[in-house]
Amino acid sequence: MIKKCLFPAAGYGTRFLPATKSMPKEMMPIVNKPLIEYGVDEAIQSGIAGMCIVTGRGKHSLMDHFDKNYELEHQILGTKKETLLEDIRATIDAASFTYIRQKEMRGLGHAILTGHDLIGDEAFAVVLADDLCINPNQSVLAQMVALYKQFRCSIVAVEEVPENETHRYGIISGQEIKDDLYRIDNMVEKPESGTAPSNLAIIGRYILTPDIFDILKNTGPDKNGEIQITDALLTQAQDGCVLAYKFKGKRFDCGSVKGFIEATNYCYENIYLQSDTHS
Repeated sequence: MIKKCLFPAAGYGTRFLPATKSMPKEMMPIVNKPLIEYGVDEAIQSGIAGMCIVTGRGKHSLMDHFDKNYELEHQILGTKKETLLEDIRATIDAASFTYIRQKEMRGLGHAILTGHDLIGDEAFAVVLADDLCINPNQSVLAQMVALYKQFRCSIVAVEEVPENETHRYGIISGQEIKDDLYRIDNMVEKPESGTAPSNLAIIGRYILTPDIFDILKNTGPDKNGEIQITDALLTQAQDGCVLAYKFKGKRFDCGSVKGFIEATNYCYENIYLQSDTHS
């Protein structure tokens, strides 16, 4: 039912300068695997095969990563190192990849709108690679796809954050309709300290219905000139229904240095060392 996943990947990654001066932040490795590959694998685990990536200037390595490297593969053919390519080969074979370029950086809402031609008129998922989500039993996106099959409306993933961090996120409030699932009645993008409607913060996993594109076209920019997906979702919630799901699993904010290091340590201890290839 959800066949495509959109990956906004055109940002500059300024919090990781100078590393991101010539390297996309989505290609920064958590141990030995780039962030965006974790996101693509999560989408595949959710039954999604169409990966739609919104890129920008200097992001050609994203396309190269999800393609064959004939010279490298020839060099390591028949050696033990060839097994290190098994996972990415399986990922490439399991999905199709399309790309579109975002000509200017005007917020997440604009990035999603840029992907309209790749998505078409159907419900779709959105994954922000900065947010690394891990659940070994059922991926966060798979949990949300299952909910979409039941409710057929837009869904955002949320988690509780400390009160002193609410100003960094889009924050929702709403009525809890069952355990960990809320019908949204308000959303505020990066509220000022002390004004947040709750401590439930939106993180980088979405299921969106196709009417979001028309809403985004009619959503004005904020004070910074950016089109916010939060504003469009609030309109959608007021006109119909948007759900917020408090997901099961771990989430690491890999857009911050602290979260990136925490994710690296966790994946090294719980994934890398446990794999057959590296045991």
